[in-house]
Amino acid sequence: MAEDTMFQDAVDALRQGDKAHAKEILTRLLKADQSNVTYWIWMSASVETPKERIYCLQTALSLDPENGIAKRGLILLGALAPDEKVQPFPLNRPRAWEEKLLLAHEKPKQKGLRAAMSNPLTRLAGVALLVTAVGAVAVFGLLSPRNNPLRIGSTNTPGPSPTFTLTPTFVNFTPQAGTPVKFGPTSLSVLFGVSYTATPLPVNTPRSPVSQDIYRGAKAAYERSDWDAFISDMNEVARAEPTSADVPFYIGEAYRFKGECRNALDAYNAALKINIRFAPAYVGLARARICIDPGADTTALYDLAISADPNYGETYLNRANFYLERTNPNAALPDLEVAQQRMPDSALVQLGFARAYLMKNDAAKALAAAQKANEIDITILPSYYYLGKAYELNQQYLDAIKPLETYLKYQPDDGGAYALLGQAYAKTGAYKLANETLSKGLDLDPTQRQSYVYLGISNLELNNLVNAETDFKKAIQYFPDSFDANIGLTQTYYKNGSFGSAYLQAETSKSKAQNDTERALAIYWRALSQEGRGSIADAIKDFKLLLSMPENVMTPKMRQDAEDHLKNMATPTKTPTPTSTPRPGKATATQTPTPTKKP
Repeated sequence: MAEDTMFQDAVDALRQGDKAHAKEILTRLLKADQSNVTYWIWMSASVETPKERIYCLQTALSLDPENGIAKRGLILLGALAPDEKVQPFPLNRPRAWEEKLLLAHEKPKQKGLRAAMSNPLTRLAGVALLVTAVGAVAVFGLLSPRNNPLRIGSTNTPGPSPTFTLTPTFVNFTPQAGTPVKFGPTSLSVLFGVSYTATPLPVNTPRSPVSQDIYRGAKAAYERSDWDAFISDMNEVARAEPTSADVPFYIGEAYRFKGECRNALDAYNAALKINIRFAPAYVGLARARICIDPGADTTALYDLAISADPNYGETYLNRANFYLERTNPNAALPDLEVAQQRMPDSALVQLGFARAYLMKNDAAKALAAAQKANEIDITILPSYYYLGKAYELNQQYLDAIKPLETYLKYQPDDGGAYALLGQAYAKTGAYKLANETLSKGLDLDPTQRQSYVYLGISNLELNNLVNAETDFKKAIQYFPDSFDANIGLTQTYYKNGSFGSAYLQAETSKSKAQNDTERALAIYWRALSQEGRGSIADAIKDFKLLLSMPENVMTPKMRQDAEDHLKNMATPTKTPTPTSTPRPGKATATQTPTPTKKP
């Protein structure tokens, strides 16, 4: 089968140290079969950082809860509590470098698994060595060999590829021959006010023989996010290579990831002292200044970076993000267009487009960009957030649920995402889930005030009338012109038997209506309230007014209710009260009206 051949190619690529090619193949395989546990485990071998590995292994474990390989990997990464039932990886042969460590006069000790596993410390060390050793147990392969060459794009300073890509990304990309290799974390900072940090390797810098071993050690420290060790090693490299501008730049990146942004400034400036036309350092300065002062204007630094290297795509991406953080999508879009030309396969560029179009309420383009970002790299966590948000803008609430649930599984402290997911639950009739989700979102982020509308709807449907009244009143306090909140409070009063209050609130709701569908709903509830309070003549007038409106602005059930109530009020029998709550645009009338617009 073609899948088997592709999978074997991925395995061979990993064994040869070409993680980028392996990841490219595995990404294609996972697009076709996202429930394949083996693919996810091998994907953990092709990604660069612990967060990426955790994501892949947690996905594998969720598909196969008894998978020992996934459990061992998560335990090693600190993402799963140690379990005595889970045995460490076996070491099937002694390492060549272990032999070299023996003193000349030492007699080699017993070899093999029995000796290695006889001592607990040896077992622990063996497992740790397995993770970093070249060629170790490729079936799990948390790290592949260190000396893999990289295919990187053209830059102003051509030359041989460096020995590794410094990429603390949570989610990686799929590099292609002749295209730039992305650099930096694809973290949740892309969502909330922090500059993009994915940066291609700026130059093709061969390491000197003196610094190669230190550089490999720096790589290992970088991949485990040990920034202090990385900085220490790179300072050694800097002493061996005083004319390499990329070295202080990387040191600056490490300081920035530590949150020591003033030290990062010094390092970026040191890079510019070596090479005044080193574009990545200007972008680094912009990031560090925003880190220190989120309101800083860094446009001049982006201009300098473009002047130094107009082909450096990350400059345009970062400047676009700068504009997006200031809610200026019109300024961001031209930069995103250029960034897309420079980096056509960048998921981060597509996320930028999704953000911009969401701000412009361009539902179709926002959804297309979010879908493309997710297709380019299914392991990018932010793409699930934007995909869910774009689905909701397109009123595809059922489709929004799965990506938002995926996002919150790995980012459980995001109150805004809970607000979006709770809204999707409410829109699809899952009111109990909506209640729980919206409440959690408000606990995490009280500024998500639009949640009170949907919390009110879910409480109303669950017959929690006291809570529903409180929620709708809070929503009206924050959004006085919200039709959804006002009509929801009308229904709550009516359901509670407060017909006078329901009538007054229906009048207010009608004044907030922005289209015939909303006006029809307000008239419907005003008629019911009039009937409930005994104003039969006024109720008849409203029901007739409702029936005079076009059929397509109300549900069939609303129209049938109006006809039935008029017929019953014309006879000396007990006036019936509605047993359901019609929702516009739906044939049945068993639920409260779904809000027709977001407050």
